[in-house]
Amino acid sequence: MPKHIGIVAVSAEGAALCYRTICAEGAAIFGRHNHPEVTMHTVALATHMQHIEAGRWEDEARLLLESAHKVAAAGADFLICPDNTAHQAVDLIGQRAPIPWLHIAEEVAAIARERGYRSVGVLGTRYLMEGPVYPKRFHDRGLGHVVPEREDRERINQVIFDELVYGRLEDRARAEFVRIIAKLKHQGCDAVALACTEIPLLIDDRNSPLPTLDSTRILARAALRAAK
Repeated sequence: MPKHIGIVAVSAEGAALCYRTICAEGAAIFGRHNHPEVTMHTVALATHMQHIEAGRWEDEARLLLESAHKVAAAGADFLICPDNTAHQAVDLIGQRAPIPWLHIAEEVAAIARERGYRSVGVLGTRYLMEGPVYPKRFHDRGLGHVVPEREDRERINQVIFDELVYGRLEDRARAEFVRIIAKLKHQGCDAVALACTEIPLLIDDRNSPLPTLDSTRILARAALRAAK
């Protein structure tokens, strides 16, 4: 039997994309219409943001642990969190989690290394782009990374929280992301990590000036492999 996947969700759109990917791509591994059992839990994004905006990462870690214990009690064998920003709290949990985690940044870094990239642009929330989650994982894999300049970071952050988390996909926002990615290419990046789980709803390899590392689907595919 495949292992049971537990999803600790934070924002709805990114978690939904991750869940749909597991279900849709599971058939290629487990057979027609088949995929591993999945249990997902979340509390309101507003509750998470109270901790994140205040920099209370231990409080955010405790909130994630509450969800982790609920999906573990439902029978999950391992955990994924389809939210890049929240991984700053996942990094604090350590041995307190009831079952193992797959780490989204570690999975993205592994794929970047496998594909032979050298310097990766990182797009995500302001907290993610200015935080420690990706630098360590890329460094451990011998990868360089670049984040957009401050004004562009603020614009990306605004689009994520005012539009993408509500499922609003605007052409104007897409054009701005393309502009920012083109600047990263000019700075020497050879790929871009879509390190907010909603960004792949707006940007992909068809419209990005750089090859994309879709963190949402990378995590979902890692979970499918782990469930075999």
